[in-house]
Order: sequence, then structure tokens, then C-alpha cells
Amino acid sequence: EEYLREAGIDSGLPGWLARLMLERLRRWDLANSRQVDHFIANSRFIAERIRVSYGREATVVYPPVDLAYYTPSGAKQSFYLAASRMVPYKRMNLIVQAFSRMPGRQLVVIGDGPQYETARANAGPNIEFMGYQPREVLRQKLRQARALVFAAKEDFGILPVEAQACGTPVIAYGAGGSLETVRGLGCTGVDRPTGLFFAEQTVDSLIAA
Repeated sequence: EEYLREAGIDSGLPGWLARLMLERLRRWDLANSRQVDHFIANSRFIAERIRVSYGREATVVYPPVDLAYYTPSGAKQSFYLAASRMVPYKRMNLIVQAFSRMPGRQLVVIGDGPQYETARANAGPNIEFMGYQPREVLRQKLRQARALVFAAKEDFGILPVEAQACGTPVIAYGAGGSLETVRGLGCTGVDRPTGLFFAEQTVDSLIAA
């Protein structure tokens, strides 16, 4: 439903046709899932989706993260970092909107994509857009940032792990794979937090965090 809304085909004749096609794909997918010998998921979050969708258990194998490359180095600076492809489900626009309402907090944005120009046009002067950057620059910014801001609901989410490997805490939307990789401040049983969660994918919720 989310993808249909973002594509602008969630209503009218286009919406009806899209849902008809997707329903046929769902039936085909479910029928063919019975031929699968074993499911592997990249997080417990996705393993649960497999259980709900297919009625099957999955082995969780987390994606590899280059912990030898992403390491702490140098002094922290005052800016926050957001880095991602600029597409709707990454919610980069949400982060930009939130920081535009907090002019006293500096945000650095790394990444490009379809929403880049829109986000830049609506951003406050406290937000710096760097566009696409090579791996070396991303690592430098991850090391220097006060925190990484991560608003997507990801299957796993490698970037928050890379940030923590660089010694940088994560302010993340509290859903999806981030719940398995970020030790949230105030969460039950967490005595060494590495970040904190905000409850809703809204500007107000992120500002509160």
C-alpha cells in the first residue's frame, strides 16, 4: 500500500488494476513458496514476516559489515548526519523538515536521488547537502557526527551499524532492523545504550527525540 501511494496509483482505475495484478502475484508467490527448502532472513524482523506470510521458519543471517574499515577516529563535531538514497521510503525529507524546524542544530546530508532537489529547496540554512560521496567521505562524516539520524523502516539497515562501529550513536525510527542493532536509551534491559528511538515517522516525533 505504501509503494502504491508513493507511485500515485493507490486510487481510481490505476489503483484497481495494480491491486488486481498484485493479488495474482501474491497467489503465485504463496503457491511457489511451498517449493522452498529453507528460508534465510537478514534479520529477525524479516524472519517474522516470512513466518506470517508463508507459515515457515527462517534462519537469520545478518549482513556483513566491514568493522575493520568503520572504526572510531578523531574528535566529534556538533553536526548530525543523515545519509541515504533520496527515495520516499528512506524518509530523508522527514529528517530535513525536522531539522529545518530546529535552526540551532546543524544537519549534514549525504546522498542523491529523485527527492534530492525537493528536499534541498525546502531546507533551512542549517542544513548542508553534499550529494553523493565516496566511501571515504562517508566514513569521515560518520566518525565526526554527533549522531546519525535514521528514519527508514529497513529490513536490516547496515548504515546504523557502520555508524556505531565509528563510535557514533544513532537516532532511529523504532521499527524494523534497527531494533536489533541499536541499543536504545531507556529500553528495557539496556544498560549500555548506543542510541535512541523515536516512535513515529513524523517530524514532531523526530524533533522530540
